[in-house]
Amino acid sequence: MKRKYSKAEIREAGQSYLFMSPAMFVLLLFMIGPIFYAIFLAFHKVQLLGQASFDFVAFDNFKKILDDTRAHIALWNTAKYVFIVVPIQTFLALVLAASLNAGLKGQKFFRIVYFLPTLTSSAVLTLIFMWMYNKNGLVNHILDFIGLPTYNWIGDPSVALNAIMFMNIWSTAPFFMVIYLAALQDIPESLYEAAELDGAGAIKKFWHITVPNLRPVTSFVVIMGIIGTFQLFDQSYIFSAGSGGPNNSTLTVVLLIYQYAFKSLGTIGYAAALAFALALIILLATLLQRKFSKEESLY
Repeated sequence: MKRKYSKAEIREAGQSYLFMSPAMFVLLLFMIGPIFYAIFLAFHKVQLLGQASFDFVAFDNFKKILDDTRAHIALWNTAKYVFIVVPIQTFLALVLAASLNAGLKGQKFFRIVYFLPTLTSSAVLTLIFMWMYNKNGLVNHILDFIGLPTYNWIGDPSVALNAIMFMNIWSTAPFFMVIYLAALQDIPESLYEAAELDGAGAIKKFWHITVPNLRPVTSFVVIMGIIGTFQLFDQSYIFSAGSGGPNNSTLTVVLLIYQYAFKSLGTIGYAAALAFALALIILLATLLQRKFSKEESLY
């Protein structure tokens, strides 16, 4: 038997939905709607110039990915970027957080200094590093001063992506450092005191107390890092002036999607298929990370 709702309950529910309606409208218009529209485009050949047309092509756009050499290069560059940047920035953030939480003198000052790169605009940061990476820039002057070989960081295909990696590790690790710092406050001090009584040093306490207790936070940091690195676009775009060069060495999947969507308007459907495939890859990588991290076992 269905329960009958009173007029007061119906009116209260109506008022609740009325107050929620602006947020729901914005969410539908700018998030949910575009997602479904992109999925729709992925299965069509789209022509927007002149008379707009949407021809259903089923999975042809996805099959085209298998034969697209530039898509393979972009996927390889992105995968290499993810597998190098995420572990390094996670480990660096953890080490920085642990060092700043050790009660050293001036730690508040260093917290501010370490966090400053995160506050800088990504575009501005990229332009600063491009100046530093110039053949006669600061980086090569330092390398030459200490007797190491110099590089053409922007124009050499073998090091261009590495230059972007270094820049992103330097700028994103402080953000995750703050997350680790907050989590470190929740680790009971009694665990460290008990370890000291057992004769454990600083390194053993770090590996056997700090790291295991931060496993759920590390899982979150890695997931956020995976999502962010797979979406690399602006730094690669600015470094290569939108081309993904030199010799496609900085071409990423998102930059390739941009090129197909906005530089070749007849391939918007294919660009949507690439975006859909990238979303599936990020989802799969996130699920695999959660499965192997086993952070739920701590609870």
